[in-house]
Amino acid sequence: MNAPAHDPSAADGAKPPQGPPAPDDEARTGATAPTPTSTGTPFPEHRPLRYLTYAIVSLAALALALTGTDEMMSDYGLGPIQGLFAGFAQGVALVLALRRPVHAWALSLAATAVTALMARSALSVSPALTHGPYPGPNWPWNTQEVVVQAAVLLLLALRVPARRALAALAATGLTTFVVQGAVGAQRFTSTGVVAVAVCAVAVLVGTALRGRSEARTQLVEQVTITAEERHHRTLLEERSRIARELHDVVAHHMSVISIQAQVAPHLVENPSEELRENLAGIRQNALEALAELRRVLGVLRSENPDYPEDPYALAAPGTGAAPHAPQPTLDRLDALMENTRAAGLDVRSDIRGEPRPLAPGVELSAYRIIQEALSNALRHAPGSTVAVEVTHLPEGLQLAVTNSRPQQAAPPSLGAGHGLLGMRERASMLGGHLTATRTFQGGFAIVAFLPRDGVAPTDEPDNPDGLAVPEIIFPTGDENP
Repeated sequence: MNAPAHDPSAADGAKPPQGPPAPDDEARTGATAPTPTSTGTPFPEHRPLRYLTYAIVSLAALALALTGTDEMMSDYGLGPIQGLFAGFAQGVALVLALRRPVHAWALSLAATAVTALMARSALSVSPALTHGPYPGPNWPWNTQEVVVQAAVLLLLALRVPARRALAALAATGLTTFVVQGAVGAQRFTSTGVVAVAVCAVAVLVGTALRGRSEARTQLVEQVTITAEERHHRTLLEERSRIARELHDVVAHHMSVISIQAQVAPHLVENPSEELRENLAGIRQNALEALAELRRVLGVLRSENPDYPEDPYALAAPGTGAAPHAPQPTLDRLDALMENTRAAGLDVRSDIRGEPRPLAPGVELSAYRIIQEALSNALRHAPGSTVAVEVTHLPEGLQLAVTNSRPQQAAPPSLGAGHGLLGMRERASMLGGHLTATRTFQGGFAIVAFLPRDGVAPTDEPDNPDGLAVPEIIFPTGDENP
């Protein structure tokens, strides 16, 4: 049930907003965050931030390329062309990893293997390197190559499934084993184990971050689905409850038809055989329809009362609280308001216009709407003053239940939080309208119009989505908005 102190749209079960699947409101839409792929980018979608990221990574790649080139020429004795190839291949791989991490990983690993073989040749022919002091240069991975390969594998693990990231790590380890163990080189400091360990840590971190992101995305999607299912289930429950109540009204009329058809032949002297047969047929059809209604009732009836959560006894005996009690009408409004006053609210009623015959469903829905509105006020506006207006119009019935600002904090609600949803369902079922909104005085107002015959009028009103909220001033010191 929705309270005067709550946002009516939220209380009505409105679908939550949608954004990047937000747990609260996208649920009310169903949008899902895109799953990272090897063709996307994990970096910010805003262009200025994306360009800034590219600029920073490009500067880092340039620095690593120059450092690697100098190291390959000074420590390994490679020529300028070979040094530039070794250094800038890794720099290009780092920049490429922003958009194509798989290709960047392949480029970095291939460049490392080729550079290691070129350095091996230089180590075997250079006297300075062959006879120099031990330990020799790092091989087959130098510092630049380890940093770049680890960064590329981190980005790769963020973008592809874990099995592909582990496959890339295994290929890196296998290549290291072949180059260092099978091919080998003289007088070098082994870096294979360290390089593979650093790459393994990068893959582990990337996989963990990707798994966390996927888990959050799935959680948001599940929250959205759950909210939509809850809204749908609540709507069906409200409709089922309305159907149970209207069944009683229809069953009553069918019983009257059956009895009248049985009695009618006795009111006529010497009724013809055709009249007897027609009346018998009417009675039989009414009894069969009544039996079908009872079967439907057996399916729709709940084991619990219609208002099991009513702590204020507004659904007292005789008002429809028990599943098999007679359905209430507007004649019982006085008893309903007396119960509300006994629960602690100051209720004022105002009946306007000349009462006209109303369809049974209209009277039942009008009573339930007022009952629900009073329950809202009891739960969410304790100590407030409530004005109940019932206006009989030639076209139908207008209801207005307005409460002033609550005088004390409302206790936690025991209701299901979908009262407005049920009230709107009842009004729309009869071709009417219902508006629920806050008042300038800090209270809450519910205004509804129900057509007299339970059929929407042919001439739509100027405001088909709701009715104007009456301006009611409560003499409680809460006049200021």
